[in-house]
Amino acid sequence: MTLDRLRPVAELLLDPMVAAADRIGLTPDGVSVVAFGFALAAAGGFYLATPLGYLLGALCVLANGWLDLLDGALARTQNVDSRAGDLLDHVLDRYADIVLVVGLAAGIDRYGLGLLAVTGVLMTSYLGTQIQAVGLGREYGGLVGRADRLALVGVTGVVAAVVTDPLGPLSVVGWLLVLFAVVGHLTALQRFWGAWRDLGT
Repeated sequence: MTLDRLRPVAELLLDPMVAAADRIGLTPDGVSVVAFGFALAAAGGFYLATPLGYLLGALCVLANGWLDLLDGALARTQNVDSRAGDLLDHVLDRYADIVLVVGLAAGIDRYGLGLLAVTGVLMTSYLGTQIQAVGLGREYGGLVGRADRLALVGVTGVVAAVVTDPLGPLSVVGWLLVLFAVVGHLTALQRFWGAWRDLGT
């Protein structure tokens, strides 16, 4: 399961947004920064842990995800894609991942669970880029990629705005953090094992 496989389809749907962004003079780096701003806003909403906060957070996560696709497509349209832009995009994506998980964990006062979740998220992303670094190409596959995480965070934000009672020992947000903690590390190990075999070791 990974929505990252649908990235080419999503980028086709972005064509009108890319054209509009290009017309008004936006740059890919500027879009990356705005996307990170939406991640910060989402984290703030999740930290409030109110129905309105969760709904606003979910909308901001959706905006972050679309803008994360837009910056790369815009760079290719403007023929300005570069290693520096790719670096900025990756750094801001990782910080966005961190602030989103921290916002979710802080909102329900589950910092230990947040630590387990954020390490799973970061290791998943790290393995994706490290596999590229050893010459196997960028890895988006696995149990839960970044697109899956953003979709799950957005859906959970909407559900948390409606379902305020705990589901057993944890809230809806708490269960999402458990999922990220467990599946994140499993995805990282899955990516590692696949790359290890591809390297012929």
